[in-house]
Amino acid sequence: MSQPWNVLILCTGNSARSILAEAVMNREGHGLFRAYSAGSKPTGTPNRHAIALLEREGFDISFARSKSWDEFTGPDAPQLDFVFTVCDNAAAEECPYWSGSPVTAHWGLPDPALATGNDAEIALAFAETYRALTRRVQAFAALPIATLDAMTLKAKLTEIGKA
Repeated sequence: MSQPWNVLILCTGNSARSILAEAVMNREGHGLFRAYSAGSKPTGTPNRHAIALLEREGFDISFARSKSWDEFTGPDAPQLDFVFTVCDNAAAEECPYWSGSPVTAHWGLPDPALATGNDAEIALAFAETYRALTRRVQAFAALPIATLDAMTLKAKLTEIGKA
């Protein structure tokens, strides 16, 4: 593996959790990672609450679009080093072949897009997801990735996903 490491974050709709994770990974990774997100059945548009949160946190949201994981399977796709699923549906689906034989892990989180209530309650659900993703990305970035064997790295990534 070489730096920056290419990371694909998957969710079914690619509208909330995976978009948030892509943004966080690219910023909190401090150049260690080049993150992308995609979905098995993309909704076509990012969730408006996810976009609002990213804007409040000072992210440039021009990257944000809901796209199919098919974009990462062709000959022009980046060679992937890591693939993370952030929703249980995507983790249970049969994934396509990823070039590069990436290390995979499941970092499942509840879907904030399913939150109900008033605007403050929905914003809180998105903020909790954002905080959890930020903690996981920071833990990932702190790993001595280049010095870990594949089995140890996979175990540590799985552990991060359970935190």
